[in-house]
Amino acid sequence: MTGAWRYEGALRRRLRQARRAVQAAPAVGTRGVVVPAFWWDGHPNFGDALTPLLLPRYGLVPRHREPDRARLVGVGSLIQFLPADFDGAIWGTGAIDDAERLLPDATVLAVRGPLTAERIGAGAVAYGDPGLLVARHLRRPGSDGQVALVAHGHHRGDEDLLALARRDGVRAVDVHRAAPPVVREIASAGAVLTTSLHGLVTADAYGIPAVWTTREPALIGGDFKFRDYEAAVTPGRSRFVQFDDVRTREDVVRRASRADAGRVAALCDGLEAALRRVPEALGPLPRYPSGLLRR
Repeated sequence: MTGAWRYEGALRRRLRQARRAVQAAPAVGTRGVVVPAFWWDGHPNFGDALTPLLLPRYGLVPRHREPDRARLVGVGSLIQFLPADFDGAIWGTGAIDDAERLLPDATVLAVRGPLTAERIGAGAVAYGDPGLLVARHLRRPGSDGQVALVAHGHHRGDEDLLALARRDGVRAVDVHRAAPPVVREIASAGAVLTTSLHGLVTADAYGIPAVWTTREPALIGGDFKFRDYEAAVTPGRSRFVQFDDVRTREDVVRRASRADAGRVAALCDGLEAALRRVPEALGPLPRYPSGLLRR
């Protein structure tokens, strides 16, 4: 694993262990097939936390495992973590960059977009980021009409973004929190400006007008994951804007646009259908609560 992706420090390891201990206790009423799954948990981040949020709502009880022990990988740009002989299931996952990473033994149920499908050698599969499904499970709060500024964690200290967040009618959203409160905070906005992919995904899930932009430092892979996602959700059309064109609330509202609701619904249907194939794809798995959960 390259330095950009290292997360083996002792403190980070203890924090992850503490979070996993909490996750090992399913919510009251949870039941279903226990699936060893991988999601990024190097630090709290709402987009990465969508896998353990969503899977139980479809009868799958996720237990975090490292990539070489996982049987399912879901939300996020996680393809680069998977070993070349990975033979589990891929559901809505994306590549981080343009590099080819063939995974001939994997069962590809869905990927984030057609660019990822091409890079991993997948055939005809479902497209879409599973974060689009949140609107089917978390009701949208009433809109406050404000612009939600969803900065990627790398951009939280960006002076221009901070200046925009201080303007009337704009509020910053801290993505380094659990998924439900962040999703609801984005969902209550009238428009969204984001440098975080899942800011855009969440806006599209709830039919909120959105635009995305880039800031320094550049994200790993540049804008690949945005292009991959938009090739599935808004093919032939991008909502990218230069930051200089969205320095006020009025600029954001004027330039923001919605994804087509029918297309989003069709992608969500495909993601749900793909998820129903997990038990068949992975073979016999224990059930909870009749089976034991092992950390």
